[in-house]
Amino acid sequence: MLRIYNENIINENYERAKEIYASFGIDTDKVLEEIKKIPISIHCWQGDDVEGFEVAAEGVDGGGIMATGNHPGKARNAEELRQDLDKAMSLIPGKHRVNLHAMYAETDGKFVDRDEIGPEHFKNWIDWAKERGIGLDFNPTFFAHKMADSGFTLASKDKKIRDFWIRHGKRSREIAAEMGKALGTPCVNNIWIPDGYKDLPADRLGHRQILQESLDEILEEKYDKNYLLDAVECKLFGIGSESYVVGSHEFYMGYAITRGTLLCLDAGHFHPTETISDKISSLLTYIDELLLHVSRGVRWDSDHVVILNDDVLAIAQELKRCNAFQRVHFGLDFFDGSINRIAAWVTGTRAALKAIMIALLEPTHLLKEAEDQGNFGKRLALMEELKSLPFGAIWDKYCLEQGVPVGAEWLNVVQEYEEQVLSQRG
Repeated sequence: MLRIYNENIINENYERAKEIYASFGIDTDKVLEEIKKIPISIHCWQGDDVEGFEVAAEGVDGGGIMATGNHPGKARNAEELRQDLDKAMSLIPGKHRVNLHAMYAETDGKFVDRDEIGPEHFKNWIDWAKERGIGLDFNPTFFAHKMADSGFTLASKDKKIRDFWIRHGKRSREIAAEMGKALGTPCVNNIWIPDGYKDLPADRLGHRQILQESLDEILEEKYDKNYLLDAVECKLFGIGSESYVVGSHEFYMGYAITRGTLLCLDAGHFHPTETISDKISSLLTYIDELLLHVSRGVRWDSDHVVILNDDVLAIAQELKRCNAFQRVHFGLDFFDGSINRIAAWVTGTRAALKAIMIALLEPTHLLKEAEDQGNFGKRLALMEELKSLPFGAIWDKYCLEQGVPVGAEWLNVVQEYEEQVLSQRG
């Protein structure tokens, strides 16, 4: 068993850290209140390796996404997935959201194709979220389907294929709007498609013109933004689309600016040495709101579990420095089937929250003051000194106040859950 933290020691450490941060002009009590207002959208697909629960008349196929690993105990149905999410969220401080894909519809054992799904197939998810007082986000599923086998969906030159996916996109918006209305918080509906070529194409423009037309048709119906927020997600390359992705960053950036949608930036969707943190301020100059999918690519867009690394911290710091936490929707997107899936959720979400807390604790005003004075040496020195401030004491206090395990104690709960629940799934 991992050690149990002493409440008195946590409070004493917090008071000492509070004084240190106060010397930099930071009110830690205020930070503890601010972080409560920043929800993370936790992705459901970590819990079942992105398989979904569709009842298919024929085996589903189609590329663009891949989970690896065979750790026992993955969720086999929506009820088990919700149970696992409940356990994970009980170990994460704060109140958060859950992000669903269309492939997680519940159809009572009947085959319902993706262009026929409706809000009724997500009633259990809505009721579950309502009971917990949390919001839901949504994604149409444009992969793992026989109509995606060609490598193209909304950008396909085959009208039959294209029309099928347009219908699916429209249905997904209807579902998302109903979720937002029922739960009293806007549902972000994010469109990502795998369309592209493995090798060099001869017609890049044609597919992008088709995609533009398809998206316009999907987004033609207007919904109340109190219920639904539309987003489009870009990518550099994917499995089977290494040479050309129709929905590139430039394409979707132009689309979001001209159509008024959110733009989704996925941390793994760019060059390995390219980070999304530098893009945030540029895009917020032209776009009202952004959607972030935070993941960890290892040499490629591999969607490893988020950890507290420089890339994630840079994202959170940029949001703080742009005063943009209320203009950005913070979601996660990773899937690792090689480890305990509850541990993956908790590790990744807590890491993202730690990055946000470190950013909120940053005395940004001092950094900007030095910069405005042209004292760049002081700016650099401060950035380095801030790295050793005792944010861990503030984090422990937050976990204590939120009634979740402090430090690594949560691993005890996960181990017990694996022994009592996950191991019984076979």
